[in-house]
Amino acid sequence: MNILIVDDKPANLLALRKILTKPGLNIIEASSGNEALALLLEHDFALILLDVQMPDMDGFEVAEIMRGNEETKNIPIIFVTAISKEQKYIFEGYDKGAVDYLFKPLDPDILQSKVNVFLELHGQKDALKKTNTDLKKANERILEQQEALIEEERLKVLLQMAGAKAQELNQPLSSLLEDIELMGRVDDNPEKTVECIKRMKVSGKKVSDIAKKINTMHYSDPIPMDYDGTAVVSFDREISILVVDDSEDVFEGFKAFLKDQDLITFSWAGNFNDSFAMLEQERFDLVFLDHILNEGTSIDYLRAVETEGIETPIIVVTGHGDEMLASKVIQMGAYDYLPKSRINSESLARVINNTLERYRLRNDVKRAQSKMAEMSTVDELTKLHNRRYFIDALEGEFERANRYDTEMALVILDLDNFKKINDTYGHPTGDKVLSCIGRILKQLVRRSDLACRYGGEEFAVVLPNVSKESIYTAYERFRETVSKQSFEHESKQFHVTVSIGIAFSNDAESSDDLLSHADQALYQAKESGRNRIVDYKADNKSGD
Repeated sequence: MNILIVDDKPANLLALRKILTKPGLNIIEASSGNEALALLLEHDFALILLDVQMPDMDGFEVAEIMRGNEETKNIPIIFVTAISKEQKYIFEGYDKGAVDYLFKPLDPDILQSKVNVFLELHGQKDALKKTNTDLKKANERILEQQEALIEEERLKVLLQMAGAKAQELNQPLSSLLEDIELMGRVDDNPEKTVECIKRMKVSGKKVSDIAKKINTMHYSDPIPMDYDGTAVVSFDREISILVVDDSEDVFEGFKAFLKDQDLITFSWAGNFNDSFAMLEQERFDLVFLDHILNEGTSIDYLRAVETEGIETPIIVVTGHGDEMLASKVIQMGAYDYLPKSRINSESLARVINNTLERYRLRNDVKRAQSKMAEMSTVDELTKLHNRRYFIDALEGEFERANRYDTEMALVILDLDNFKKINDTYGHPTGDKVLSCIGRILKQLVRRSDLACRYGGEEFAVVLPNVSKESIYTAYERFRETVSKQSFEHESKQFHVTVSIGIAFSNDAESSDDLLSHADQALYQAKESGRNRIVDYKADNKSGD
């Protein structure tokens, strides 16, 4: 690694060399700005220590020239100077591109420390550059190998196709030769000759058709394969696949292609109704769906799937490669699209693996979104709905009660002297109390009720279609249950009580009014001695 030190005084160069010399570091000296610029053209430097005060060309001028050159503008420069420490000189140095500024006399430890930082950065930069170069070369090799494998596979397929065509030619050609030979033996029988000529015409037509097919084959034509040079995908769990196709032969073809995959099992449905019944009764990991069925197309099927609420991933299979159709079915909910001409063991294994992975990722996203939605509306401590959810629900239930002329109620509960519990026993114990109250409240409410943690030690319950008598009975029972509940902290037992305020929709103009009324009732319960129920009209229904 090279470092350039520039100073017009030999003594200073000697001092710098003595401080900086260490194994692996090549120190190159320059006694002028012009000499330094010449050396920059010959060597790659990790760092330059540049004296400011030099004859002919000072350090600022050298730095300015370096910054104007693409090859040298990014070399870090540390200015070394004995001139005034005034800010204007320092600012000028940084303006010219300095990364640091040192004043003479130099502190050897500080100089070594700063130099080591930039040498380390240069080493990291070189290592990164080498890694990028190696990666680029590796990628090029991989691409070359993939292209070679694809070409090899193309040749294989072309040879197979040529062999198949040769097999097709064999029969009509054999028939043609037999008929020619027969004509030679029956040339005195006009009827036999005419029959031979007719058969020869048929055989000749077959040969001609096959020849036309061969003639239209090109090396660059799409080949029935989907191979990218990687190994066939293997599976580490059992996978159940439903093939929906009106031809059982297609189903058998799928099985044949993946006969070596022991963990994959196939089932067949010949029509829409059978497939829906099977999907309802059994669990399938994915569906291979033929585009054209007797009942309709894959698009019709996908619409029906959406209506039925079926979430099994579907791969559409068709006899024709059509990008418009592919786009359409994927928009309709299909996970992938596969032309029959490109089906083989590799393509099937790969599309199965990719589809299952996409399905898993999609479910992971759904679960995460569901969890986030739950976290935004559920109180973490009590597992009841939170204040945000409560406000929206209260407004909705109030509007519903007005619309259908029914009565609803709002109950607000507040633990008495809860601050004292936190101060005496600590917040963890206080959290246990709140969690317990939440569980008791969950056991009390009806399925139609909505229990929430309103804030701090306050809870709120929205009760649609309820009578006053039933509320008083239920929440008197709740009050008594809470007061009898025993809590423990470091072998010390204690109890809590709850004050309750109730308000009814018939007494309110809006949901805000209802909330205000319930708050007022709760306040009256607190003021009148706590551990009791009070409705908005201040009727004391219970106490101790």
